Amino acid sequence: MTPAARVQGAIEILEAYLSGQSAEQALSRWCRSHRFAGSKDRAALRDLVFDALRCRASYAWLGGGLSARGLMLGALRKRGQAPEDLFNGQTYAPFPVTGDEIAQFGQAENMPDDVALDMPGWLFAQLQESFGEVALGVCTALQQRAPVDLRVNTLKASLGQAAEALYEDGIATERVADVATALRVVEGARSVVRSRAFTEGLVELQDAASQLAVLRSPVPHKGRILDFCAGGGGKALALAAQSGGGIHVHDANLKRMRDLPDRAARAGADLRMWNRAEARAFDLVFCDAPCSGSGTWRRSPEAKWTLTPDRLAEYVATQRTVLTAAAPLVRPGGFLVYATCSILTVENAAQTAWFLQAFPAFSLLEASQMLPENPGDGFYFGILRNERSTKG
Repeated sequence: MTPAARVQGAIEILEAYLSGQSAEQALSRWCRSHRFAGSKDRAALRDLVFDALRCRASYAWLGGGLSARGLMLGALRKRGQAPEDLFNGQTYAPFPVTGDEIAQFGQAENMPDDVALDMPGWLFAQLQESFGEVALGVCTALQQRAPVDLRVNTLKASLGQAAEALYEDGIATERVADVATALRVVEGARSVVRSRAFTEGLVELQDAASQLAVLRSPVPHKGRILDFCAGGGGKALALAAQSGGGIHVHDANLKRMRDLPDRAARAGADLRMWNRAEARAFDLVFCDAPCSGSGTWRRSPEAKWTLTPDRLAEYVATQRTVLTAAAPLVRPGGFLVYATCSILTVENAAQTAWFLQAFPAFSLLEASQMLPENPGDGFYFGILRNERSTKG
C-alpha cells in the first residue's frame, strides 16, 4: 500500500470507530476485508489509527472537525506535511481537500491548552490541581506511543538469559533502570508473542511500573498471598515469581481470569482459586482495583474520551467496595497493597486517605504515584499494614 492508500484505509477505520465500533474491532474488520494489506501495512494502519485516538482533540482542531477525514488531515498538518501530498484523488488515495475543508482548519497558535494536550477539559483541570506544572508533561506523555515492556519470569530465567533468548528471535531489549525484572523492547516488538522466550514462559508482557509495584510490595517468601482483583493474572504471576510459593487468586468477574490457567502453566506458577469459605487470613492481599485506567491511556486511548465524571464516580465507589471487602482478609501484622493504573488523585491518594479513616487499625507505610514514562505507565500503589497485633 502507498502512504496515501494507508491514510485512506485509516479514514475508513476511523469512520467505523466514530460510528460506534471499538478501534480494535474496526481495525480487525477492515483488515479481514482487505486481504491485500500485508503485515507492514496493518502495522502502519494501527499506528495511524491509534495516534489519531491519542491526539484526537488536536488533530480534529487542525483538520477542521471531528471526522475521519478531519483527523487524518489534522495528523498531516501536525507533522508539518501538506495534506494535498496524500489527499490527491489518485488510485486508492483520499479525494482532494476541498475549499470548505480548508476554511475549517484550525490554527495551532489559537489552540486551547486542553486541546493542544489532547485532554478532556474537566480532566485537565483535575490534573493541574494535582500536579501543577507537571500536568503538562503528563498530558504530553499520554500523546505518545507506549513502550513494550516485558517481565522476566525469574522462576525460569535470569534477565540475561531472557534477553539472549529474545535476541535469538530478532528482538532487541534493554534493561529498565530501578526495575529488576524488566526488559524494554527496542526492536522487534511485534514478534514477542511468537518468540521462544514468550511461548516457553521466560517473559510476560507487563508494564515496568506495574512490575515495580509488585517488587516494592512486602511479599513474604512462600507466605499466604491473595491477588484479590486478579483479572488476567499478570500481577499474580509476578507475585508468584517473587514469593516462590503458591498464590491465591480472585476476581469479581470470573471471565477476566479465563486465560489464567494457561498463563500459569506456561510460567510454571502455582496459582489457586480462592475459596470464600476459607477462614484463614493472608499475609498479603494485593488489590489492583478497577479504575479509569488513566495511566495507560497511551495504550488504550479510546478510554480517555469515553470517561465521564459519573463513570469516574462509579470507579471510586467500586474501589471503596473492594477495599472494604479486602481489609478483613489481612491477618494482624499483615499487609494490604492498594493499586491502580490511574493518575487521578481521587482514585489514588484520596482513596488511601478514606481507607485509613474507615479502617483505623491500618497504617500507611508507603505510597507512590508513578507518572507515564517514570518508569512506565502511570501507576499508584499504597502499602498498608494491619497494626492490630502491635496495638493489642
